[in-house]
Amino acid sequence: MIVLWRETAESRRAGFAVSRHVRRAVDRNRARRRLRAAYRAARAAAPTSAALVIIAKPAALREGFKTLTDEMRAALAAIPGARA
Repeated sequence: MIVLWRETAESRRAGFAVSRHVRRAVDRNRARRRLRAAYRAARAAAPTSAALVIIAKPAALREGFKTLTDEMRAALAAIPGARA
């Protein structure tokens, strides 16, 4: 998973993308749904005023959901900025 971010004056927002290395559209959609669910579980760790783009890699389909959520929480916590 790759998390790109930019500080903004607006409230937090997130966009989700999936690498084309995830071949089938069904798998890309499943990876995107898993990312969104992991983000919902970990969004408290993200800064309140940031624009995020979260990119899934093929491992997002193989890893357990708890692992995915823990990675998301760690990635969001590494972004500087004020939390709610």
